[in-house]
Amino acid sequence: MKEADFKELLESIKQAGEIHAGKRAPSRVFHVKPMEIKSIRRKWHASQTKFAHLIGVSAATLRNWEQGRAYPDGAARVLLRIADVRPDAILEALG
Repeated sequence: MKEADFKELLESIKQAGEIHAGKRAPSRVFHVKPMEIKSIRRKWHASQTKFAHLIGVSAATLRNWEQGRAYPDGAARVLLRIADVRPDAILEALG
């Protein structure tokens, strides 16, 4: 890795730590709205338990997302987007 790239990576990690500690505001925040999650699940014609199992989270976590008590982040948010736009890709990946 080039030294300039490494320094940039270290700076990003430092900034992430500051954001996590509440010392810095994130540049952007994305949330999947509760109704969007429910509509994605309904496209699959799946119960909360079945859909939660499919995307690898607990049923309680999915309920919290759908009721707006918590929000998916990181990979879960991406997976929900794929489940909405390209459900065939998830089915293919799961075999």
